[in-house]
Amino acid sequence: MVPPEDSRRFLVLRASLALAVAMGLGRFAYTPILPLMESQAGLSSESAATLATANYLGYLTGAVAAIFAHRLTGSRLSLRLSLMVLVGTLVLMTATESVGWWMVLRFVAGVASAAIFVFTARVAHHEVASGGDGAGWVFGGVGGGITLSGLAILALGSGADWRVGWLVVAGLAAALIPAAWTLPAGRASVPAPGDNSTASPPGSRRAFGWLMAAYFCEGVGYIVSATFLVAAVASVGTQSWLGGAVWIAVGLAALPSCVVWIRLSRRHSRVAMMAVALAVQAVAVGVSAVSGSAVVQLIGALCFGGTFMGIVMLALGEGAALVGPRAAAIGTAVYGLGQVVGPMMVAPLLGRGYSSALVVAAGVLALGVVFMVPLLRSSREPVLSGSGSR
Repeated sequence: MVPPEDSRRFLVLRASLALAVAMGLGRFAYTPILPLMESQAGLSSESAATLATANYLGYLTGAVAAIFAHRLTGSRLSLRLSLMVLVGTLVLMTATESVGWWMVLRFVAGVASAAIFVFTARVAHHEVASGGDGAGWVFGGVGGGITLSGLAILALGSGADWRVGWLVVAGLAAALIPAAWTLPAGRASVPAPGDNSTASPPGSRRAFGWLMAAYFCEGVGYIVSATFLVAAVASVGTQSWLGGAVWIAVGLAALPSCVVWIRLSRRHSRVAMMAVALAVQAVAVGVSAVSGSAVVQLIGALCFGGTFMGIVMLALGEGAALVGPRAAAIGTAVYGLGQVVGPMMVAPLLGRGYSSALVVAAGVLALGVVFMVPLLRSSREPVLSGSGSR
């Protein structure tokens, strides 16, 4: 039964606020706080990469666990515990200056954010009426949380204590928890044993392999940029406000991005739109790495924020068309693996500054565009039943 329009909109709002807590605050508030931790807590660039890897490894662990413990993905108790644990880890970041303990806290935060994301994704796909833009606005909540964290740290100023930054973010997350507290529970849908509906022709499986290769590149490239973008801008020595403004621009662009890409994919193939989004993101990250211009940095941030969530929706949608429901689980694992590999890949370069890391990220994203070429070619040919690109 489709809920009334007003009720559905309220559900979309609450689900989007859940993702704002899980991702924009619980996961990515680390990005604008990182420069403060480096200047005040003595956090080295190598340790910064290690903390990022710990968080992304926790997210990967939580996402993979959700695949096997699928009954928990619809458990309201699991959602509530994850929300409380996530806020607790944000508060406890202020209780120590040990990199080891910070790693533990960021790992746990990653697991909790994955649990909230999986629960909320179920709400977006199964509780929000299909055929509209509701699901896009739910995932846009990630951008809302990023914007909120950026505004909070920018308001504190460049001289604020790093501990205050974490406490403010924890307070914001706690304030939003009531909106997510009563999201509808339910069991995530999984294929029944022996269900052959997920079978796919060899051509589709090959196409899915290319898609996952490109999606892995997105995981690597996007996470390096999302983690170190503010620190890279701050290290250039430009205006003190620019780092915070860049992060706010990322969030503002991410807010409507999923809706925009959904609408574009109704007119053009998802494959073509994903290739375009990857190319735009690669250029944006590359330009941000080499330019000290405030205008260029802000434009690059808008392009980055306007593509990374859209690519997620396009890739998972195309994957489902190619190989069926199992695409979501495989895609989550591939994307999560890319996020773990990204910070480790650039860690040796961070001693020379963050710009080098962004250059590498841009190169990996460009490689993702290359992996999309076979898909673009096949999308122009007659496709097998059930494996279309639209």
